[in-house]
Amino acid sequence: MDVMIPEIADSQRDDLTGLPDAASAYATLARWQADYAARGHTAPIHAMLLGLGRFDTVNLAYGEATGDGALVEVARRILHFAEDEFESGTALVARIGGGQFLIAALDACSRERWQWLADALADAVALPIADLDAAGTLRLWPRVALMRATKGEGPDIVLDRLAQTLAQARAEQARRVLWADGELTLPGKRAAQLEADLLAALDRDEIEILYQPQFALEDDRLTGAEALARWQHPELGRIGAGALFAIAERADHVAQLSRHIAKRALEGAKDWPEHLRLSLNVTPADLAAGSFADEFSRMLAKSGFPADRLTLEITEQVLVSDLERASASLERLHEQGIRIALDDFGAGFCNFRYLKLLPLDYLKLDRAMVDGVVDDHRDLAVLRGIVAMAKALDLKLIAEGIENEDQRAIIAAEGCDFYQGFLKAEPMGAGEFMGLAGG
Repeated sequence: MDVMIPEIADSQRDDLTGLPDAASAYATLARWQADYAARGHTAPIHAMLLGLGRFDTVNLAYGEATGDGALVEVARRILHFAEDEFESGTALVARIGGGQFLIAALDACSRERWQWLADALADAVALPIADLDAAGTLRLWPRVALMRATKGEGPDIVLDRLAQTLAQARAEQARRVLWADGELTLPGKRAAQLEADLLAALDRDEIEILYQPQFALEDDRLTGAEALARWQHPELGRIGAGALFAIAERADHVAQLSRHIAKRALEGAKDWPEHLRLSLNVTPADLAAGSFADEFSRMLAKSGFPADRLTLEITEQVLVSDLERASASLERLHEQGIRIALDDFGAGFCNFRYLKLLPLDYLKLDRAMVDGVVDDHRDLAVLRGIVAMAKALDLKLIAEGIENEDQRAIIAAEGCDFYQGFLKAEPMGAGEFMGLAGG
């Protein structure tokens, strides 16, 4: 899913992250409330303010360039989390200032779900950030303030209450997540219950596989799809892939979840027309296992899906722990005809050693790399540089998050090869995808 960032002027975007700034966030909340008020209703706005504890010390210890790089990575993680968990157009991600980010949703979700989402987001932000020049690997410790806007609470009150609650959460070292009313909903056993729920869902085959269609830029023909996972929890509602894996990690079942998703996706794709490719995401837990290449090869052979129509997508997080082991496993799979894509390229801190050591076929551009290409000459210059490098290395380029014709026209003119995004199609079930494919 691509969370829709409001159409705003450059003057209302944060210069560092490209996210809406505080003024734009205020305007979006006000517009949501006005739209509902015109129909005689109160807007079901849930909001959270995430703050990075003692972030100033990062700048002091490692320099502002490192601090800025960390903020860009945090913004990317928050945006990707929101893309997983919310429908397009119903969520807002903004940088309020410093190390503070606002996440708001026009969503009548339960109090329990909103707090669970805050916990899951804090887990995602707290993961190590690697390849920072001065710091090496850095960990940040977020605190999150939560609230649901009630009747009469405009954007100024919402932002003030969140700021006060965040300050309180920072003062109480044991409180990572705090509601503006001072109460917590989830009992301590909820995390353990979620882990048990996930294992039961795996046993009952309740994890849904969606397919994000991918298209060729030269003629808009369908070329394949990326497999995504969703879980419709009976109490918490939809849980996206990022949060799914966070639960699985706590339960020490990441590898089991990853295998389940891969097996289901391969089964769903085995009857696709022969010109269509399937892309699967590879997790750090997958490549950390020395037996991954052999086990995956056996599963692929059993599925009957051709190796030369499969792409494995890896991110920098997958490569952090042991680049040499990851390279060896991927090389063995690559020799079987499986293609390899480096995902989220340009959003994190890409170590260019990856381009030398890994058997890559594609670079997959993060949406942050194409968001501003229509209006910002610097963004366009960066895109041109990446395209030139990819062509020199004989790599194909896939752009994700393409939402309008202007973006599509520019990435086509600059030499990208494939794209995915709301412009052509949202993630869909297996049956709907077969209909799109003409099957």
